[in-house]
Amino acid sequence: MAAAERAPASPPAGLVQGIKQAVADGYPGAVAYVRHGEQESRTAAGLADTATGERALPHQRFRIASNTKSFVSTVLLQLEGEGRLSLDDSVEKWLPGMVQGNGNDGRAVTVRQLLNHTSGIYDPTVEAEFFAPYLVRHDWDHVYTPREVIARAVRHEPKFAPGSGWSYSNTNYLLAGLVIEAVTHHSAPAEIHRRILAPLGLKDTSFPLTDPTIHGPHLHGYDLKGQDVTRFSPSYDWTAGAMISTVDDLARFHRALFTGKLLRPAQQRELLTTVEFPDTPAYGLGVQRMELPCGSGPGALPISVWETDGGGPGFTSVSLTTADGERQLVLAVNVFDLAADLKGEQPVPRSLGLVEAQAAALCA
Repeated sequence: MAAAERAPASPPAGLVQGIKQAVADGYPGAVAYVRHGEQESRTAAGLADTATGERALPHQRFRIASNTKSFVSTVLLQLEGEGRLSLDDSVEKWLPGMVQGNGNDGRAVTVRQLLNHTSGIYDPTVEAEFFAPYLVRHDWDHVYTPREVIARAVRHEPKFAPGSGWSYSNTNYLLAGLVIEAVTHHSAPAEIHRRILAPLGLKDTSFPLTDPTIHGPHLHGYDLKGQDVTRFSPSYDWTAGAMISTVDDLARFHRALFTGKLLRPAQQRELLTTVEFPDTPAYGLGVQRMELPCGSGPGALPISVWETDGGGPGFTSVSLTTADGERQLVLAVNVFDLAADLKGEQPVPRSLGLVEAQAAALCA
């Protein structure tokens, strides 16, 4: 059934209550998409713009931050399915000399290890000093190139030997984006558009390189003090998190991805093969498996979902798809305090509303 023909439905009552509670707890606005089988619903609460009083609406765009990573891993998996690369190729093969020095060795790191965060390569975006151009000097247009970020990363020793541990690093996905370009001789955003956005009709999804503005109808993003941080150069995040989308477009992409419409069977298995290390997430290739609590009684059982999420200046979002592909929730709120996060503090308001919204949308 085409998207336009799917049966409309009322959003689950618990979802509506949950996002209203989140707004009451300090998020200016929240938007959500829910699917049960072929029935879709959308809802929103609060404000898109606190200065004008514009209401939050489900069609508004937002920065999806690290949800971008699943687009990148999908392109690389498609390239492997076409025989143009192997996930077991070394980074050195495609990006000679880029990962070297201070104990870093691109010959020992594979493309797969980039995608599942087992490379050990350092992430400079965890440092407050990295964001000084924005947060201290308020130069919201400041541009970092991917190669600049990678160069900063390899000034540090790796956190562990490749394949021997797990640590989330945005550097991994900047390197992954450059691998796409080395293989295809096209820009990574162009390949994402050609292979995913255009075929799926994701017309509200874009990949800005340096433009700090969100164009068209959009949520404004805020820090915990209520400062508007919507204008922010996406350059530092590139293939690690620069994309802009809507709850509908993210839902359409992840429905296609998790139901096997975008990848060949062998690559679908690789996408969903998770790392096994103590006290680490069940992370696959740009996606994560998690168990979502459903109920609190003695007979309550969690459900398994595939998850991507993103948190970056002004915006927090999550996309959840049940393992059977029958239920989805995409939820976005317009607070993420980068300065607080860099200090190791809670970057968003504390609210059980979002947890309640997830359970209401996905638990049978």
